[in-house]
Amino acid sequence: MHKLKAKGEKITCLTAYDASFALMIDQAGIDILLVGDSLGMVIQGHDSTLPVTVDDMIYHCQQVYRGSEQALLIVDMPFMSYATPRTALETAARLMGEGQAQMVKLEGGGWLAETVEMLTERGIPVCAHLGLTPQSIHQLGGYRVQGRTEIGAECLRNDAVALQSAGASLLILECVPGNLAAEITALLDIPVIGIGAGVECDGQVLVLYDLLGITPGKRPSFSKDFLQETGSIPAAIEAFISAVKNGTFPGPEQTFE
Repeated sequence: MHKLKAKGEKITCLTAYDASFALMIDQAGIDILLVGDSLGMVIQGHDSTLPVTVDDMIYHCQQVYRGSEQALLIVDMPFMSYATPRTALETAARLMGEGQAQMVKLEGGGWLAETVEMLTERGIPVCAHLGLTPQSIHQLGGYRVQGRTEIGAECLRNDAVALQSAGASLLILECVPGNLAAEITALLDIPVIGIGAGVECDGQVLVLYDLLGITPGKRPSFSKDFLQETGSIPAAIEAFISAVKNGTFPGPEQTFE
C-alpha cells in the first residue's frame, strides 16, 4: 500500500463478510478486503457495532480468507477487545492465528499509541481509525462529522502523527471535512484511506452493502449506490474501483465541509 501512495495511485477497499462476496470483490481487483465490525449492523441486525464479539470476527474473517487470493485482508478488533495493550495482543493473536487476518484495525486516538507499539513490535501490522469511530458512538453523541472545530482538527492531526509514530501501517479517516483529510494525508507517510473524508485521501473504503444499496435503513450520505447505476453486483464493484482509481469518487455530494 505504501508503494501505491508513493506512486499516487488510489487504494481501493471494501468490506466483506463471507467467502462468496470476498471472491467476487477480490477477482475485481480490490486492493484491501476489510472484515468490518459493521457486520453487527448489516449482517446481524444490531443498531450499532457494539454487540459484535471476537468470535464473530474470527468466524467471518475465516470465511473471507477462504474466498480471497490477492487482496490485503484486514479485520476489525471489536468493542473492548483492546482496552489494554495486553488484551489487544491476545485479541490480535487470535484474529491473525485463527482468523487468518494479515492486519488488525482498531479505533481511537493517541491513547492507543502504546498498544499500537506493542502489537507492531511483535509482528502484528496495525491499521488505525480516526474521526467518526462507531465503537465510541455513545461518547461522540451520535454519527457526526468530526474535526470541524480547530481544536477538533488539531486533535485529529496530533492523533494521526502519534499513531504513525507508534507503528501504524495504515490510517482510516471517517467522516471528517475534506480539507482536513487532505491535510492529514499530506502530513503522513503512511497511506490514508477515507470514508466520508473527501477525494484527496490516498484511497477509499465503503461498506459493501452501502455500495449495493441494500443496507437496512437510511444509506450514509457519503456512500453511493453503484448497483443502481450498473445493474449487476460484479459491475457495481468494478465501477467503485474504477471511480476511486480515477478520482471521481467521492464527489462533492459525498464530501463534508
